[in-house]
Amino acid sequence: MNLNDKPLQTIYNEKGETISPVLPAEIKNFLIDIDGTICDDIPNEEPERMGTAEIYPDALEFVNKWYDEGHIIFFFTSRTEAHREITEKWLAEHGFKYHGMIMGKPRGGNYHWIDNHIVRATQFKGKFTDMVLRSHDIEVFLP
Repeated sequence: MNLNDKPLQTIYNEKGETISPVLPAEIKNFLIDIDGTICDDIPNEEPERMGTAEIYPDALEFVNKWYDEGHIIFFFTSRTEAHREITEKWLAEHGFKYHGMIMGKPRGGNYHWIDNHIVRATQFKGKFTDMVLRSHDIEVFLP
């Protein structure tokens, strides 16, 4: 399915005005890191290694499965625009299916994503598996 074919649902605020549309609950927007998540962890300072990075076990299988199930796949990476071509080539050589790539994610981790839409974070721990639902303490704004 083409990214433009994804069925966005129209949403209204309490005044009856349209607001940013949302995907149906069964479709997920995956933002997947590259270095240290689907392949060797390579710093931007060593771009010569990016074209030969070793793929992580099960990364291709799970990412392509999610794509084939109709989910949206974007790679969200700290690699810069200067690394786009080598990154796209590496992804194509390995057969990754995806809708797009966002370059220039801030480096250093400890991410706090603030959004008006639901955000679910999953920390990669070295192996792709089926996901399970677990509850954890999270930081929220006071009402």
